[in-house]
Amino acid sequence: MTNIGSYADRLTNFDWSLAERELGYRKGDPINIGWYCSDRICQLGMAEKKALIWEDFHGTSKTYTFGDLRVLSNTIASYLTGLGLAPGDRICLFLDRVPELYIGFLGILKMGGIAQPLFSAFGEDSLFTRLDNAKTAAVITQRKHVAKIRKILQQLPELRHIIVIDPDGPPLREREIGFRLDQAPRVENFAVHPTTAESPSVLHYTSGTTGQPKGAQHVHYSLISQYLTAKWVLDLRPDDLYWCNADPGWVTGTSYGIIGPWSNGVTQVVLDAGFSTERWYSLIQKHRITVWYSAPTAIRLLMREGTAVARKYNLSSLRHLCSVGEPLNAEAVLWSKEAYGLQFHDTYWQTETGSIVITNVPGMPIKPGSMGRPFPGITATVVDPKTFEPIESTATVGLIALRPGWPSMFRTYWNNRVTYEGKFKNGWYICGDRASLDVDGYFWFVGRDDDVINTGGHLVGPFEIESALLEHPAVAESAAIGKPDAVNMEVVKAFVALKPGFQPSDELDLEIMNFIRKKLSPLAMPQEIEFVKSLPKTRSGKIMRRVLRAQEWGEPIGDISTLEND
Repeated sequence: MTNIGSYADRLTNFDWSLAERELGYRKGDPINIGWYCSDRICQLGMAEKKALIWEDFHGTSKTYTFGDLRVLSNTIASYLTGLGLAPGDRICLFLDRVPELYIGFLGILKMGGIAQPLFSAFGEDSLFTRLDNAKTAAVITQRKHVAKIRKILQQLPELRHIIVIDPDGPPLREREIGFRLDQAPRVENFAVHPTTAESPSVLHYTSGTTGQPKGAQHVHYSLISQYLTAKWVLDLRPDDLYWCNADPGWVTGTSYGIIGPWSNGVTQVVLDAGFSTERWYSLIQKHRITVWYSAPTAIRLLMREGTAVARKYNLSSLRHLCSVGEPLNAEAVLWSKEAYGLQFHDTYWQTETGSIVITNVPGMPIKPGSMGRPFPGITATVVDPKTFEPIESTATVGLIALRPGWPSMFRTYWNNRVTYEGKFKNGWYICGDRASLDVDGYFWFVGRDDDVINTGGHLVGPFEIESALLEHPAVAESAAIGKPDAVNMEVVKAFVALKPGFQPSDELDLEIMNFIRKKLSPLAMPQEIEFVKSLPKTRSGKIMRRVLRAQEWGEPIGDISTLEND
């Protein structure tokens, strides 16, 4: 029997107050995600239950109980408060997937701060853009990442503290301070800041077509959606061992790599290591993992290795599989049934939605290749791109649209209210993705409605890549698009026009690729660079990425009447 029971029954008279009652929350009460994920679980008598089983790429492991989570998050919260950090301050977590990242997230929320998790592979340019926009007050990081912060420190006057969790080594520098969680005095009791439903909690940055990345601001009330979707969609149960592959630098890694499992009192496994088929299977076998939340990119990499590798390991503990981040192709669903005896359940949501909104819930028939149906409490449809009215006919492609009001919906873009308001049309939140509906109400993904590149489930904005390309001394003009890729769905392809005096070469190609990798991140690095004499532009000078994309994907170019004449 699944947690959700009958999907049809759950749709009838659904109300989010169901989750409120299960969590013991009443409207108007304080609600703090950090407290609900640690103290509340201890109050329910599970202080000695394992909360986190952590391993790194060396095989080193550490285990933390919910009692440890409570005390250690208190310790971090008390330490941050002692530094003079205050409720509402943005505190960045710029860490690998170490225990301090997960426990620190709870500690920041407990003292009323706004957690700002960032992917530790970001280069100094990507890091600066996000810290500067948020006016971040403190960064919690590791020695290996401090050099990136030092390069941009003088441009960040609001950044008061750089907290280094592994301070041993050369002396720390300006604004840097060492803090070792395992040596800090444990704080048994901490007065958790009485955040309310609309108090800001997490600031996640997402990429767009134009302009710099935008900070999606979430609130503590998001817990209501994250708790219930983790229980019903991931089907998390008290005796589960759960593994979410996502890094908390991305929203999946916080909503379902921290908040979802721990608010449900579930033990989770974290692997701080890169992809390796045998290492992943070994982890599942070793810990007897029961619920696995992964990404289509990883699933396609596993498919490439074949079912024979999977059969070398005892994966019989697995009982439920879900995927997130990009469309899950039908072949992957069918393959997972062959490899594991289980089908992956696709889940659709975004940084802005904060939780799963369209999905294949357990027990509901899966149509391989479909995103599934709306989660109870979510009103979803596809709308006409011009009128934003719901499309009545099935199989007609439109924009995915959601009726605002679910608990985890983002409340604004940080310091960018105009762009936020532009996401709402005719009473709908417009997701920016195209899909169709079939006669059974299942959604079928078609593609993005903008130029954002989905590489390995992570959205990469072309503007940020193009801006960085223009900083290279050889580049006169640039455009970045997504190129089809069998494993990652898309990879970045850059079109580059060179300045006089520079000639295309393999050496320059590699130099530009590494330049972007260092400044932004490995995800933003072009996998291919095509040197061109000029780029297609409108008469007003705007580069027409859609022309380049259409040529790359073999699609109709469409109206080019505004294209400038050569």
